[in-house]
Amino acid sequence: MEVHFFKRRKILKKSNALDLIPVRLLNHELREDGNLDILLPRFKRSWLERLMAPLHRKEFIRIKLDRFGSTSWLLIDGIKPVQTICDELEKKYPELLSPESETLDRVNKFMTILYQQRFISFQQLQKLPLRKHS
Repeated sequence: MEVHFFKRRKILKKSNALDLIPVRLLNHELREDGNLDILLPRFKRSWLERLMAPLHRKEFIRIKLDRFGSTSWLLIDGIKPVQTICDELEKKYPELLSPESETLDRVNKFMTILYQQRFISFQQLQKLPLRKHS
């Protein structure tokens, strides 16, 4: 569960984008071509799902990722910061990414879009569990 809006904004303003640790909020599925689809639930409430079931609506909206996006998505594990993800992408795709700054810009933009669409969150924005005093 994330912290409230003002606290999130304060944390994001103070932190370096490369130090943030992304966490996936949605599931994914592998396609035949080796790339991924992010599975976005079509309905938020279960009663709406039951109402639409007779219409044979699909349960998920599929967001198709390219090779670079699929690899980036798989590197998001809740442990690695964005900087490490950039470094691993540079090693894996040296032909796609010429200068280092291009990788940083591209990954930063990708993470920003994923965060804005609520496909990922950042570990720094998660509520810390309350500690019991003994």
